[in-house]
Amino acid sequence: MKKEIKLPKFKNEDEERDYWAKIDLSEHLDAQDFEKVSFPNLKPTSRSISIRFPEYVLDAVKERANKMGVPYQALIKEAVINAYVTSEE
Repeated sequence: MKKEIKLPKFKNEDEERDYWAKIDLSEHLDAQDFEKVSFPNLKPTSRSISIRFPEYVLDAVKERANKMGVPYQALIKEAVINAYVTSEE
């Protein structure tokens, strides 16, 4: 830590927000001051996309998902995750 931050008493949130917007934290912190943290309760953000499948593929996926009792889009998502995100290649 370069120099300690002495926080003033804030009258309200607006005053505190202004303070943090104006302060240059690089004057007070070094890169080694930071620690890796995780936020396990946060939901990962997702984005909708559009994919075109041949009808016979989509029908087959829907049938399999129906037998498994899961939504077909969830089945497709799991297949992609398993194939490309969690694979060991």
